[in-house]
Amino acid sequence: MEFSINLSVPEKTAADCLVLPVFGTQLVALAAGLDKDGWLAETCNELGDSVGSTLYIPLPGRRVLLVQLGDEQKLNADALRKAALAVAKALVAGKSISADIFLAIGAAKAVGLKDAVAIIAQAFVYESYRFVQFKSEPEAAPVLTAVNIAVSKKSEVEKAEQGLQAGVALGHGINLTRDLGNLPGNICTPTYLANAAHLLAASYKMKCTVLERPEMEALGMGSFLSVAQGSIEPPKLICLEYQGGKKSEKPVVLVGKGITFDSGGISLKPGAEMDEMKFDMCGAATVMGVIRAIAEQGLPINVVGVIPTCENMPSSNAVKPGDIVTSMSGQTIEILNTDAEGRLILCDALTYVARYEPELVIDIATLTGAIIIGLGHVASGLFTTNDQLADDLIKASRETGDKTWRMPLWDDYQEQLKSNFADMANIGGRAAGSITAAAFLSRFTKEYTWAHLDIAGVAHKSGAAKGATGRPVPLLVEFLSQRAAAKKK
Repeated sequence: MEFSINLSVPEKTAADCLVLPVFGTQLVALAAGLDKDGWLAETCNELGDSVGSTLYIPLPGRRVLLVQLGDEQKLNADALRKAALAVAKALVAGKSISADIFLAIGAAKAVGLKDAVAIIAQAFVYESYRFVQFKSEPEAAPVLTAVNIAVSKKSEVEKAEQGLQAGVALGHGINLTRDLGNLPGNICTPTYLANAAHLLAASYKMKCTVLERPEMEALGMGSFLSVAQGSIEPPKLICLEYQGGKKSEKPVVLVGKGITFDSGGISLKPGAEMDEMKFDMCGAATVMGVIRAIAEQGLPINVVGVIPTCENMPSSNAVKPGDIVTSMSGQTIEILNTDAEGRLILCDALTYVARYEPELVIDIATLTGAIIIGLGHVASGLFTTNDQLADDLIKASRETGDKTWRMPLWDDYQEQLKSNFADMANIGGRAAGSITAAAFLSRFTKEYTWAHLDIAGVAHKSGAAKGATGRPVPLLVEFLSQRAAAKKK
């Protein structure tokens, strides 16, 4: 699919389909030249009043797609995002080969032209996604190949181009995350993830380092390796270094949980829906998607992605409940439940990243089912003791609609991690499960500013819509974009 920014008016376009915004029952004023007899304006009464409602109108040689933006005085980024996704879904599933989109002109005043174009472009990249490589008879690819986003003034073209680049790059990052998440566990192994990281690094001239088991043993990563010991698949510690800022600038480090399949180990999960445990590496997939998006944009910031990845399998060699392991930090851990494995690989990765002297560290993990009980499938859980970092992430969340909610991380919860035999247990009981998991991780982050995102409820969907969502790539890319912009000032 090719995108372009052009000066255009509806009555002179040659595209197969024109997309025109409607505010309530009012057709946008820019369509006056096309609708000289007023019949299109009258048709707006047939359009639903819900934001994102669409209606096709046939014209000689082309079609018009009307889309509802709602009350013009209440238009915001969330409403535009909903409308843009509805338009993209309709066009991608339709018969149009080319489309001229006039949404940015209608939304520029409320949302800003650059952001409006970015939202529209991202929607089309997102809706054009298909995961069909394992189907013998895959569904047909979208026929829509050309999307022109119209602007009204020549002076707006440069800003719109910037928005287009940002939106397409974000869409590509989200879709990479979806692709990796959707791959089955027999394909997307730790070795596959390492190879994908090398390919990503080569594509954008980044540094990629992969630590193998002997190197991790030498570093004392006993916690991480205890999870990996039950699988024949070798573990990997993947490090991607993107340098868009000055060499002297400290990096933001993103750490992504990469359990490519989670059986639960000896503490075996129930069989129902266990297939969805291939999504337990969506934290790792998020890190790679974010780095793809910022590299494609050329964002002026330094970012390091660290991905501890392995399988969690039951075998005669698997770690057992009651076993005690020593982490890279030297702290000992009594493993009371082998299905609380994500924190065991993350704790060693969080110790390892101190060598990068980070400005801050954010880990992203499908860590607990408890967060789904607390927040459902709407928001990711945000844990940090740093108020400024929390505020910055929440701001990025609001800007993107990629929701997150701050959870408590008080020292009171540390009491639940006490062990009679080691420095700590890897679980704190049934109560406050997502919080005690974050409290566990916090013990390994004393050297730097840190936040934890529990994405178990948002990283993928179940049922008929089963698949990776690409969240929280939008949140993190916006967060990094805002930090990069702030450093320019």
